[in-house]
Amino acid sequence: MKKIILNISTIFIIAMSFIACDDNSNNGEAHKMHWDRDMCERCKMVVSVRNHAVQVINPKDEEVYKFDDIGCTIMWFKENDITWKNEAKILITDVNTGKWIDVRTAYFDTSHKTPMGYGFSANKTKEAINDENSEIINFEEVEKRILKRNR
Repeated sequence: MKKIILNISTIFIIAMSFIACDDNSNNGEAHKMHWDRDMCERCKMVVSVRNHAVQVINPKDEEVYKFDDIGCTIMWFKENDITWKNEAKILITDVNTGKWIDVRTAYFDTSHKTPMGYGFSANKTKEAINDENSEIINFEEVEKRILKRNR
């Protein structure tokens, strides 16, 4: 019986050492999303729409916050008075490809429905926006419009 307990203890210690060595830091890159399981940091809805998701990475400790819509991200910054907002790495999925892009260099269109109804979709290039009725705006304008709408 002692031998079995010793073996279980040894396995446990080895397993814990692997977990402790797991590096969750992605050096400012997108972290793995658990679609349909990760929850939006602000509204607590499940993040399931793959072409509107956002990740915010705290530059001080690499902690990751996930969102279902850029509107939730901007409102979360405001409501929680996040002091590191300007240094944060903010990644958003391209509406056409689902690949992660930097929110500050993205081109936003105003023609898509988004999970929380803010209506701003990210595109890697201006040329990717092919709806002639859509405006093309930058992240600063998106932020300004969302904050104005939610005063």
